[in-house]
Amino acid sequence: QVQLVESGGGLVQAGGSLRLSCAASGRTFRDYAMGWFRQAPGKEREFVAAISRLGGSTDYADDMKGRFTISRDNAKNTVFLQMNSLKPGDTAVYFCAAHFTYYSYTYYKGPSEYDSWGQGTQVTVSS
Repeated sequence: QVQLVESGGGLVQAGGSLRLSCAASGRTFRDYAMGWFRQAPGKEREFVAAISRLGGSTDYADDMKGRFTISRDNAKNTVFLQMNSLKPGDTAVYFCAAHFTYYSYTYYKGPSEYDSWGQGTQVTVSS
């Protein structure tokens, strides 16, 4: 399995921006499709964004489209989540996850499809 460490979370006012990073180690990063999920207190973990292993395909939850951007740098073994126009409802712990795949353009949106998870980073958006 690949090891994942998220960073970049914090406290931001509504309308602000944050950029989350997820650094991978232990396996060949480009062999993994990556995803971002979040979990607010008392709620289930929900899909945020996903990217294929070579970065050619991406997808977002409806509420994140136009505000969030997922990207990856395979040379640096890192996946990013740029979050703009943040809202109090975006407050949650954000997790990155990895799915080993041979397919270049496939991404995954279900938490159960992922093999490895980071420990999460807290994002708090104040009103």
